[in-house]
Amino acid sequence: MSERAPIRHLLRKAFVLFLAAILFVLTTTALPTPAVAQSTGGTTSNGYKYLAASLAFGVAAAGAGYALGQSGAAAIAAVVEKPEIRTSALVFVALAEAIAIYGFVIAIIILGQTG
Repeated sequence: MSERAPIRHLLRKAFVLFLAAILFVLTTTALPTPAVAQSTGGTTSNGYKYLAASLAFGVAAAGAGYALGQSGAAAIAAVVEKPEIRTSALVFVALAEAIAIYGFVIAIIILGQTG
C-alpha cells in the first residue's frame, strides 16, 4: 500500500461529506414556510414530500454508486482470474445498479401521492 492511500481515503470521505452537506442545505432551504405556503396556495407537506423524494433517490443513488464501485472492482478481479464466472459477476453488478432504480421508483411513488 502506498503512502498516498490514506490521504485518498480521507479526501474521498471529505468529498462525500461535502456532497451530503450541500444536499442538506438545498433540501432544507427548498421547504416552504407556512406564510409562503399560504400565499402561493401550496402546503408545507409539499415541501416535505419533495424532501422525502429527493432523499429516497439521493441515498439510493449514493448507495448504488458505492455498491457498484465495490462489486464492479471485485467482479473485474474475479473475471481476470477465472473468465468462466463472467455471467455471475455481471449479475452482482446488475443487482447493485438496481438499487438506484428502486430509489427512483420510491421517489415517483412519493411525488404521486396526494395530500
